[in-house]
Amino acid sequence: MKKTLLFIALFVVPIMVYLFFASGVNSFVKLPTLTKNVPEISSAWTTSSNHNIQLKDKITVLGFSGDLTREAKVNIANLCHEIYTKNKKYADFQVVYVVPHGNEAEVAELIKTLSRDADLSSWFFVFADKEDIKEYYNKLQLKGSLNANTGTPYAYLIDKELNLRGRKGKNKKGDEEYKEGYYTISPADLHNEMEDDVKVILAEYRFALKKNYKIENAAN
Repeated sequence: MKKTLLFIALFVVPIMVYLFFASGVNSFVKLPTLTKNVPEISSAWTTSSNHNIQLKDKITVLGFSGDLTREAKVNIANLCHEIYTKNKKYADFQVVYVVPHGNEAEVAELIKTLSRDADLSSWFFVFADKEDIKEYYNKLQLKGSLNANTGTPYAYLIDKELNLRGRKGKNKKGDEEYKEGYYTISPADLHNEMEDDVKVILAEYRFALKKNYKIENAAN
C-alpha cells in the first residue's frame, strides 16, 4: 500500500499536473520556442547585488527597464506582485532586469520599496551601457523594439536551455497566436497569460525530472 501511494506521489500526480497545465492553461501543448541560443548576460556588466548572473539552467523572466521613470517603476512593481512573488519559491526561477548605467541610485530606492513586500533574493538588476543593451536586445530576434530610454514594457521568458519561449502558431482551438513578451503595464495580461505560461514551463521541467528519475531507477 505504501509503495502504491509513493508511486502515485512521485509519478502520477506530477504527470496529471503537467497535463493540466499543458492542455488547459494556455492552449499550447508545449510553450513554443521563438529564439534559440539567447546570449548569456555579459560578465562585464555590473549588478545591484554583486552576484554572478547567468541565464543557463534557470527559468528567467528577463526585462529591460530603460531609465527608471515612474511608469517603469510601476511596471516592475506589477511584475513583482503578479509573477515574482508567486514563483520565487522555485529554486530555478529568477527575474533579471537590464538597466542603463546612471540609474543605480534609482534602483537602490526601488529595491527598498519592493523589499517591503517581497524577498528579492531571486531578483537581480544588471547595469550596462545603452549601446550594449541595444546590441544584446537585438540578439533576441524580437519583432518589438526598445524605446528611446532603452527599455520596453514587455518582459520575456527564457528557459534553462537559453531558449526564448512564447506563443506562436495555431493553438489548440485552431487560432493563430503570437506572443513574444508579456505586457507589464497590464496586471491582467500578467495574471491571465504570463502566469499561465510560467506554470507550463515549470511543470514541463518537473515532468522531465520525474521521468528521468523513473528511468534511472528502472535501470538500477
